Amino acid sequence: MSDLKRARFARLVRRALDDLPPRFRDRMRNIEIVIDDEPSEEQRPKDGGELLGLYEGVPLTGRASMEPYVPDRISIFRGPIERMSSSPRTQAAIVRDTVVHEIAHHFGISDDRLRELGRGDAE
Repeated sequence: MSDLKRARFARLVRRALDDLPPRFRDRMRNIEIVIDDEPSEEQRPKDGGELLGLYEGVPLTGRASMEPYVPDRISIFRGPIERMSSSPRTQAAIVRDTVVHEIAHHFGISDDRLRELGRGDAE
């Protein structure tokens, strides 16, 4: 994997974050967003499906006001996204949808609610 290809993918993730509405971007706190090539064995879905992103942490809706928490973590997985399409435009859309999906979990929005809102595709 070339550093140039990794840098391009990182720019897609950064752009997706920059494009978030300020009312969400400004409320995100104590969260780390990382890019991994592939999910670890522990992160992989038991059904063998592809995992594009993963939120790990305590959603904002589940936190007490003064409790200290380790930073939440959102992982965006480059390999599965790149395998879905070789088109840069399609990859950018998948990255954007995945970032939004995982950030929704940070705000306490469940997969079921995301599906109700028509945003349940990127899991």
